[in-house]
Amino acid sequence: MTTLTATGASSQPAAPAPEAATPKTSVASRVAAFTGHWAVRFALVVIGLFWLMPTAGLLSSSLRDPADVSISGWWNIFDLNGSFPWIIDRSQLTVSNYDALFANDQVMSSLWTTVLITVPATVLVVVIGALAGYAFAWMEFPGRDWWFLVVVGLLVVPVQVALVPVAKLFNTLGIFETTTGVVLFHTAFGLPFAIFLLRNFFAEIPRELLEAARLDGAGEIRLFARVVLPLGGPAIASLGIFQFLWVWNDMLVALIFADSTNPPVTVALQQQMRQFGNNIDVLAPGAFISMLVPLAVFFAFQKQFVSGVMAGSVK
Repeated sequence: MTTLTATGASSQPAAPAPEAATPKTSVASRVAAFTGHWAVRFALVVIGLFWLMPTAGLLSSSLRDPADVSISGWWNIFDLNGSFPWIIDRSQLTVSNYDALFANDQVMSSLWTTVLITVPATVLVVVIGALAGYAFAWMEFPGRDWWFLVVVGLLVVPVQVALVPVAKLFNTLGIFETTTGVVLFHTAFGLPFAIFLLRNFFAEIPRELLEAARLDGAGEIRLFARVVLPLGGPAIASLGIFQFLWVWNDMLVALIFADSTNPPVTVALQQQMRQFGNNIDVLAPGAFISMLVPLAVFFAFQKQFVSGVMAGSVK
């Protein structure tokens, strides 16, 4: 009797487990979430438009006749009195300003000088910073941690503190007002951030991967070139973008240390404004081209820039 009861009880199907109750949201909360989502997008679009407005104004001024620029604002390229006010009035646009810019030997020479300063300063910072970052991350030497603290401390040293002593040093060495002096100055002040960024990134590489490469007979140079550099591509790209933007847009260091007869483009444009004051046909296209180059570099490596900064900023 007991057996039959147990058998009968065991033959009954198990009761289904109660489903987890899903929280119900009211119509008002769903409407608030939907409108809040679009409100954030709308706010970001408005902020982006205001952020890009000076760039649009500079581009418009570079394509307008100087006489039109002197009597009306850049927004007058739109047909405000027509049926479609957002349509650009092409009759106001001209490329004669860029012809005048390319015919200006001083500005074109300054663009080439800027390239000769920016490229070596960026390459030197990336190469030396990568080597030093690898040494601080994976090599043992006396005082390694103390030297790294010194590097971190140099991050807070302002450029203005070193202008006078470095100018005296460069004058003694005979490299004052030369391209070499400007490159060395930018390299020296770019290395602390480069070492800090790359050291933190390289330190996140798994130790087992490096030990496996060493067991295969790889030396430090080969290990750095074949393993560390490929893995550190995002951080190196972000560092290169940072350094390129800083050097290309610099005016203070170039104004003091560069050759006054053949300065970089930032100083050349400033000299053009000081000498002529109203030559907008040269200033506007020159400023736009000087801004276009770093923007092109940034957008070309923006994915590596974001991933490198996020990975290298946290240990």
